[in-house]
Amino acid sequence: MPVYPGDPEVLIEQVNELPALSRLELGSHSGTHVDAQSHFITGGAGVDELPLDALVGPCTVVVGEGAAERVLVKDAPPFDEASATRLVEAGVRLVGVDGMSVGDREAHRVLLGAEVVVVEGLDLSAVEPGEYELICLPLRIAGCDGSPVRAILMRR
Repeated sequence: MPVYPGDPEVLIEQVNELPALSRLELGSHSGTHVDAQSHFITGGAGVDELPLDALVGPCTVVVGEGAAERVLVKDAPPFDEASATRLVEAGVRLVGVDGMSVGDREAHRVLLGAEVVVVEGLDLSAVEPGEYELICLPLRIAGCDGSPVRAILMRR
């Protein structure tokens, strides 16, 4: 599972053999994950307050740049304040990238401040650009700044 440099490593420890039971230790931004507003905005909403209707629905996969209500960007360049503002102005509700970060601090503040859901760490290597149905559900952890997700794309 990829981890952003400096974040906690993912640890799995078996604590019982039968029935099998493991203890997981990981950061809230490990692997494919969503950012909550509170990740970059003091007093912002936690991951449990993300709008589920933004995380499920029609989605467009693009290469480089693009905009749709839900857009996943392959080979995404790191967004800056200006590119994040263009996404907000285009009406994007969810943006996902195949890198471990959508961009710099200001890009996060612009997107999260506009209540755009940010999904990072996607594996889009085998996904062709086009139209899909996205299902991307975080763990419901009250007040947490992010959560790992299982993101699923189905061809429309």
